[in-house]
Amino acid sequence: MKIGVLALQGAFIEHIQILQALGVEARPVRLPAELEGLDGLIIPGGESTTIGKLAATYGLLEPIRRMAEAGKLIWGTCAGLILLAREVEGGAPPCLGLMDIRVRRNAFGRQVASFEAALPIPALDAIAGPGEQGRPFHAVFIRAPQIVQAGDGVTTLARLEDGTIVAAQQGNLLATAFHPELTTDTRFHRYFLARARKP
Repeated sequence: MKIGVLALQGAFIEHIQILQALGVEARPVRLPAELEGLDGLIIPGGESTTIGKLAATYGLLEPIRRMAEAGKLIWGTCAGLILLAREVEGGAPPCLGLMDIRVRRNAFGRQVASFEAALPIPALDAIAGPGEQGRPFHAVFIRAPQIVQAGDGVTTLARLEDGTIVAAQQGNLLATAFHPELTTDTRFHRYFLARARKP
């Protein structure tokens, strides 16, 4: 299995390290040719405007869209979630426009307002190992977006206590407002890999 991590800006190294620790071949992606032969792609956190502009400059947007249309699994974390969305509040144009969600950037405030939360995510029980079943996921939010509206085909995976959607999936698209790569809990990466392996 080969998983690509968009490596234009942001927390891509951490994703690559976790994937390698899980025994998966992980490839940094900076050019369209590097998408070839991949079983899935992670779009990491970082600065969504910068990542989007660089992806457009290097001709990556249309190949990523084709990858999604071909059924390959794509996971966006934090900024990556924003890039996947069909609608971004505040008039910003959508980047990839693949996922039927409306998002709000920096929904929880500036970097000093970053926080952590223990989230119940029942979907992760499908790949849970001994002692992991039912355990909350320790989620790290850094200048995080939130999903303010989700279409009928979108499944909510996690919410904050106030009901805010912070993780969702739609077919072969997966999105988290938080940073699983900044924890020692590999369940979200294993969940992604399990879905990527499905024919």
